[in-house]
Amino acid sequence: MRRMMRAAAVVLCVTLVLAGCGSRSAESVVKDLNGVLDGLKSYQGKGTMTLHTGQTPLQYQVEVWYKKPSYYRVALTNAAKDITQIVLRNDEGVFVLTPKLKKSFRFQSDWPQNQGQVYLYQTLVQSILLDNSRQFAIDKDSYVFDVMANYQNGSLARQKIWLDQKTYAPQRVEVSDANANVLVEMTFDQFRFDVAFDEKAFDMNANLDTAQQPEQPDESTDAPGRVEDDAHGVHGDQDRSATDDAAPGYNPDEAAEGALPGEDGDGAGTDVPATGESDGLETDEPVTDEAAGDQADETADRVAPADDFVPMEPSYYPEGVALKDITDVTLADGSKGVLMRFTGTYNYTLFQTKPKDIDAALVPGVMLDLGHTWGLLAGDVLQTLTWTYQGYEYRLTSAELPEDEMVKIARSVLEEMEK
Repeated sequence: MRRMMRAAAVVLCVTLVLAGCGSRSAESVVKDLNGVLDGLKSYQGKGTMTLHTGQTPLQYQVEVWYKKPSYYRVALTNAAKDITQIVLRNDEGVFVLTPKLKKSFRFQSDWPQNQGQVYLYQTLVQSILLDNSRQFAIDKDSYVFDVMANYQNGSLARQKIWLDQKTYAPQRVEVSDANANVLVEMTFDQFRFDVAFDEKAFDMNANLDTAQQPEQPDESTDAPGRVEDDAHGVHGDQDRSATDDAAPGYNPDEAAEGALPGEDGDGAGTDVPATGESDGLETDEPVTDEAAGDQADETADRVAPADDFVPMEPSYYPEGVALKDITDVTLADGSKGVLMRFTGTYNYTLFQTKPKDIDAALVPGVMLDLGHTWGLLAGDVLQTLTWTYQGYEYRLTSAELPEDEMVKIARSVLEEMEK
């Protein structure tokens, strides 16, 4: 009897020891994450974001800085083409910067609270905290959460988030659609909490001057982007190139109403009538997707680029929409441009140009995530979505297109540029 009691006691002790050393529950990890978020002061992260939304995967280098209470700097770089854009939030507002042209777009100031991003720590942790049906697992040295996704792109349904067990730093994120197809991957190569940033790290003018500075400035310089940390020393900003932004001389209101840039309203100044009819295209009736695709294939033969300007046509057409005409345009500053007009279920224009260097300008609007870059949506009834990439500026203008259709069209242009 005594032997049995001793054996039972030993088993009980072993069970208690194993329980104390065993895996943590989802509830305890969530409680800790809540505390980490409440005490969050600053962080710096670097990694690679891969988009699987097109025919071929596209990779971007991402560097994100955060400082309490609401300072953000995100540099998104196309590593293959060495193109960088910066989104910045400071006391003056939210900006998308293109240092190469020293221009900025200013957006509504609530970003990123209502527009989560896969590379922002707050977005990832909040998605875990808010999903009461979260799934939890342990994978080697990581805690893995499978939760609902909350992004602008409605096709992103769920996401898996890998967190370091010791520090709760993000290691990896996979965002999937409703069919469990992974559309976005984010892998963090580095992530540090409690980083001391240079005083100019979130200054708009300092960041606009970034492209004018040497690729690798001396540590003694006061260039924006230096990150000081007692344990890790000083790290210079490696992303020194950028894309470009807007050019004057184009009125989206005129384009949407049938006039072309440079016209005086009666068709003067161009070789195309104000009605927009050219090349014998009949566009009074909506067309099928097949017909729209055939017209898309012919675009390269019908557009004669000026100098090194290479216009791109979107690969995505809303159902019942066709390309109406294409017109070469010269802006007031001498920049070359191309205006494409589309008709059918929705009527809209796409204006493309390669602008010259201009001074910084502030343009109010709503910030939209286009995956490859950020876009500016401005206007009430007549809306224009503006974005820049690889030295080109694009303006998509319509009084009829829903916002989600505008985003799809813009993304398809960007995907065509990556081919």
